[in-house]
Amino acid sequence: MRLLARLSARADTAYDNSYHHKLRGRIWRALKNTEYEQYHDDNRPVGFAYSNPFPYGDLSEGDERTLLVSAPQEQLLAAVAEDFIADRELNIGEMPFHIDELTSLNPDVGEPGTTGTLETGTGVLVRIPQWRADDYGIEPAGDQAIMWRPEHSMEPFITQIEDNLDKKHDLFCDDYLPGPSDTDYDLFDSYELIKTFAIPLTVTQGTEITCVLSKWRFEYQVRDNDHRRHLNLALDTGIGERNGLGLGFLNINHGG
Repeated sequence: MRLLARLSARADTAYDNSYHHKLRGRIWRALKNTEYEQYHDDNRPVGFAYSNPFPYGDLSEGDERTLLVSAPQEQLLAAVAEDFIADRELNIGEMPFHIDELTSLNPDVGEPGTTGTLETGTGVLVRIPQWRADDYGIEPAGDQAIMWRPEHSMEPFITQIEDNLDKKHDLFCDDYLPGPSDTDYDLFDSYELIKTFAIPLTVTQGTEITCVLSKWRFEYQVRDNDHRRHLNLALDTGIGERNGLGLGFLNINHGG
């Protein structure tokens, strides 16, 4: 499920590439005094993800942008929508916006047999646990997790993406339903790396780390209803880590 917000710029400004922390703060503010507030400081997937304000580019007053917020929990998005309606001023870092319109969406990868493409609208963070480095022939980096790079091969990327989605499946889907790792097929049919890049991210107030991120194009054919649920969950929660910072946000493009 998704919330689509149509925005208009309230001033001329450069595009703020460090928007992540500020936008996350506004979403958590919307969830204050709700049942979801308890997850703010928990060491678990938070259950929402969001796009960057797009299209990318510097802003002139009155320019239009779009923001998407996704989550598997409808009531979480309803709480965000209620806050956005009550306070239509949305300041994302140094970019001041007015929320002109809100729409709910429910994207779906399609019934079994459907083919399509999922593309990452924001960078994906995949970290390889230090204790698994030897399994992939990677030089350990002390006791720190290793951020995935192309030279690490696809195996750790695919494994960590699936393991991460398993955790989200455990949190947001019924216990009796099989998760991504319980199937005998891959989550995606193909993985096309578009680019890798490094950006500084404020992960908590006053703490900034440089993250190595990647952008992808994933082809898929829906195998069965379980696979459909797994792909739709990835659409709702994002893939990889730090989705609460807007990383790993996915967009869908049906092929047939």
